[in-house]
Amino acid sequence: MKTSEVLIKKYGNRRLYDTAGILYVNLDDLAGLVREGKDVRVVDAKTGRDLTRVTLTQIITEDAKDKPTGLPLELLRQLVMASDEVRQEFLMWYLKSAFDTYQKVQDTMQNRLSEVQSAILSPVDMMRRFLGTAAPVSPQSVAEPEVDALRKRVAELEARLEQSTPAKTKPRLRKKH
Repeated sequence: MKTSEVLIKKYGNRRLYDTAGILYVNLDDLAGLVREGKDVRVVDAKTGRDLTRVTLTQIITEDAKDKPTGLPLELLRQLVMASDEVRQEFLMWYLKSAFDTYQKVQDTMQNRLSEVQSAILSPVDMMRRFLGTAAPVSPQSVAEPEVDALRKRVAELEARLEQSTPAKTKPRLRKKH
């Protein structure tokens, strides 16, 4: 959910100035703006050169200092070694593809969680979707084949029991319908 662009000017003394908020900000403030969905653009105050990519990379680097997680060491080595443009483009494509895949997995998980939540709230509707039926499905009609199968299995077990038990100690089992 992107909103209006926030222009940040970076000065020679490394200070960052938010032109919309009319105040100096730090990297944590910028990270917060990005997490809120703001479209942050950082430019050199003197030359107007776009420094957004470098600044966002710096935020990621600063964030990773305090945590043992982050990009794998071998990938970081490969990024440093990727000095020619083709390798850099490939690595950027790879990272973007990996992130896109991650986003798709996250979206799929969210959809599945919604379905599970819906199933908890309405089991009959979930069963209807699962079975692909348009007609209303009553819990009784869904359970009938299962009940019939259980009755048949109980009858089979009773028959086996009658065959294996001596005549005088035969247990009497009643069938419930």
